[in-house]
Amino acid sequence: MKVIPVINCSDIACVQKKIAIAKTFLADGDFLHLDVTDGSFAPLRTWADPLEWEKLKSPFALEVHLMVEHPEEYADDWLAAGARRLIVHAESLTPQSMHEIVSTAARYHVEVMLSSKPESISEEFIPYFRYFAAFQVLAVQPGPEGQEFLPFVCEKIRFLREELPDAIIEVDGGMNLETARQVKEVGADTIVSSSYIFNAADPKKAYEELCAV
Repeated sequence: MKVIPVINCSDIACVQKKIAIAKTFLADGDFLHLDVTDGSFAPLRTWADPLEWEKLKSPFALEVHLMVEHPEEYADDWLAAGARRLIVHAESLTPQSMHEIVSTAARYHVEVMLSSKPESISEEFIPYFRYFAAFQVLAVQPGPEGQEFLPFVCEKIRFLREELPDAIIEVDGGMNLETARQVKEVGADTIVSSSYIFNAADPKKAYEELCAV
């Protein structure tokens, strides 16, 4: 299982601390996932300063999860700051904003992944199949870390894998050894994890255990 650690922080000090921890078990160039929430799409606002991120000179590839109302307003700044993948939500896209984001990412040679809230039905992904090769299934509500996994999203994972055998399918939320096994069985190849890794007594061991699932 591919595992991407999550930074979900309210300030730069927290970001710096988690990057330092990640350096103990990630290799340079590995992906690190950053949650960006605006207090509207999700009920809290996280740290989200692309200029400050660029100054940190992190050795990791950055995956930016835009849990925001207007992702097109954020995309260019994060891509300019070095993001290697953007994750946007079907619920916050219009046809115009989707094409704008995809076109902007193409200029930077960066991938865009499509996500959705847990309750969004699987079939809502179908119109996007021609535009995306990577999909995220959010297994908790957008917002704080530490939420419990919602098992009904396994049906969405299974649907995506059956429809798109070669797609990247990432699962975000409530990941531990048990839930990682569940989502792998129904077709996920990637998970992201925050609290299971960073709240562990030994983050490196927790990360390696998830990778071994």
